[in-house]
Amino acid sequence: MERTLSSLRPPTYGKLITILSIDGGGIRGIIPGIILGFLESQLQVLDGEDARLADYFDVIAGTSTGGLVTAMLTTPNEKKRPLFSAKDIKDFYMENCPKIFPQMSCPFAPIAKMIKTMTGPKYDGKSLHNIVKEKLGTTQLHQTLTNVVIPTFDIKQMQPAIFSTYEVKNTPSLDALLSDICISTSAAPTYLPAHYFKTVNSDGSERRFNLIDGGVAANNPALVAMGEITREVLSGNPDFFLIKPMDYARFLVISLGTGTAKTEEKYNANDSAKWGILGWLTNGGSTPLVDVFTNSSGDMVDYHISVVFKALNCEDNYIRIQDDTLGGTVSSVDVATKENLEDLVKVGESLLKKQVSRVNLQTGLSEPVKGQGTNEEALIQFAKLLSQEKRERDIRSPHTPHNKLPIIKSK
Repeated sequence: MERTLSSLRPPTYGKLITILSIDGGGIRGIIPGIILGFLESQLQVLDGEDARLADYFDVIAGTSTGGLVTAMLTTPNEKKRPLFSAKDIKDFYMENCPKIFPQMSCPFAPIAKMIKTMTGPKYDGKSLHNIVKEKLGTTQLHQTLTNVVIPTFDIKQMQPAIFSTYEVKNTPSLDALLSDICISTSAAPTYLPAHYFKTVNSDGSERRFNLIDGGVAANNPALVAMGEITREVLSGNPDFFLIKPMDYARFLVISLGTGTAKTEEKYNANDSAKWGILGWLTNGGSTPLVDVFTNSSGDMVDYHISVVFKALNCEDNYIRIQDDTLGGTVSSVDVATKENLEDLVKVGESLLKKQVSRVNLQTGLSEPVKGQGTNEEALIQFAKLLSQEKRERDIRSPHTPHNKLPIIKSK
């Protein structure tokens, strides 16, 4: 079978609503990058080398480093195709993470880092700003090749600010530059500075944003993406015609974590009981407070979605790929040495070979699922579902040009 790719038709012409979600985690964004590279390669096996992830997902959601990956996958180039393929993500991180998170090599580096953390962010963010602005240029939120959802948190308003291509149609003031959105969702407290920018409406009025890391609100943005779609269904969006608001059995969700430290690896109650402000802000090269809210946010979302999909008897429509056994520097968000970045690549590659896992609703820990095979095998099946869903939408949609319909060649 040979196919010519068209843009993804609305869910009303298919059976599923497809969501890709990518957690935050700094340099650990390499891990989902490896996973995404494999998934895209399987879609290319099915549909040709021009296949890209943005061709198959109704919405791609990302927080912090996941927001940057989301923008990379959905920003159009001059040919109106994705600026980056999924396999490019690894090289992007390998090249640019050392610039964004420059490492101190002097003997007093740990002390210097602690002092810097107490007086301001560890990194000035200039390299991040320059790299993101150079790559994403003047692309605005409404120009992405598929729908995106990128959470941030407005420190002035003390509430989340969610940049959604669904909502931008109703709220034009959200139509910011993707570069500003990515810089904002990556501005992790104590690591990178908060980001200020403004948008100007057609009537000349301004909206001002004072933003920090989206991980404060939703480090795992899968549930936010599902919420955005549900709101569109409720509003009567014709793209979701005949779909019911709580018809979660139609959702197909791939949620990618960036890894967490072993349960016993980092902290314990005996040590943390003695901490004051300094201890919670910096401890062993990490920031416990940031680790706590990002991990809890991600796990609670996974817990909720797992329960909902189990209740609806559609567990196979949801996969969460996460490694909760990281140890040492690979669990860091900013140790951007060549050796550590290469180790993160290995983590992503080994994660593909691990058993599919689901959260144990009693312990909160991920446990292998019997009979489900490896993450790699599961992604091969998800690729087939995504390809089939796109094909069915193309056939059913009256808006698909004849030359874009699937062509089945006889052998």
